[in-house]
Amino acid sequence: MVETRERRGAPRALWPAVKSVIMLGTNYGPEGDPLATLAQKDRGNISVYARHRDYHDLIKGRLKQLGAWLAAQAPASELKVFVDTAPVMEKPLAQAAGLGWQGKHTNLVSRDVGSWLFLGALFTDLELEPDAAESDHCGQCRACLDACPTSAFPQPYLLDARRCISYLTIEHKGPIPLEFRAAIGNRIYGCDDCLAVCPWNKFAQTAREAKLQARADLVAPKLADLLALDDAGFRALFAGSPIKRIGHARFLRNVLIAAGNSHDPDLIDLVESRLDDPSPLVRAMAVWALGRLAPHRLAQMSASRRAETDPAVQAEWTHVRSPGARGEGEADPMHVPSPRRRGEG
Repeated sequence: MVETRERRGAPRALWPAVKSVIMLGTNYGPEGDPLATLAQKDRGNISVYARHRDYHDLIKGRLKQLGAWLAAQAPASELKVFVDTAPVMEKPLAQAAGLGWQGKHTNLVSRDVGSWLFLGALFTDLELEPDAAESDHCGQCRACLDACPTSAFPQPYLLDARRCISYLTIEHKGPIPLEFRAAIGNRIYGCDDCLAVCPWNKFAQTAREAKLQARADLVAPKLADLLALDDAGFRALFAGSPIKRIGHARFLRNVLIAAGNSHDPDLIDLVESRLDDPSPLVRAMAVWALGRLAPHRLAQMSASRRAETDPAVQAEWTHVRSPGARGEGEADPMHVPSPRRRGEG
């Protein structure tokens, strides 16, 4: 972000010839309550945007269709299409184009479809008449700020990504810090809490695009089935899904945290089997999860596991062996106390 700040803040820094930016917003509103799965502790909750095929190809295809039409009207013009592929600040541009406004959760909010919008940008060297910018309609509401499970909003309109569950389960590459694991609950990829509670969602509509309809097997997948996946099975299940890009090990890290929060004894054997996983990231989270599900069983195994050489896994075993380990960071999986207010996760 720091390296691309200048280009993000000024489209001409990215492409000096640009004179107009056309913003595209596509509704991906879910059918039903997107947070309902959070109560099903033996299931995994996947962010709405990842319950179907990767949106990048769909949005880019639509922008290219628009670009082809525009090029036909002005053959001498040039254009560039961006969908998360360049340092473009889509949300401020979308607000300037009148699609919506950046809410207190820092995401775009629309009076027509609420918080469920995919964005894409088309840069052109044509001078086009601008639309009126949208104004902020959040008022005194702080529903999104209060809904965040990890207090990721130090103040309205400001997100601390280091505390955000979406960042932690998708972008973060290492072990997830202990203080956030219980709060993650069964969120195995992303988090929609701040989006889902927005009052403007009363105007939201279910996505009409067939490619944005949720796959039935990704709405509430069983944790047991996900824990049993090998790498080939993971790639097959998530072919064409944005989930595939985080890789099998990071995905299992997330699923193991959900398993540890599940209090489901039927998952103990599956979690234990991951103590010998080739990935140290998986082994580390397996130690934590088994400590949550079967602490006495893990304690009995502790002495025989001293040959572990990976520092992250060693740290998990050290924590398990330390006095009072069960009490640290073991708050209710649906809400963990934090010294700071947060907003969106």
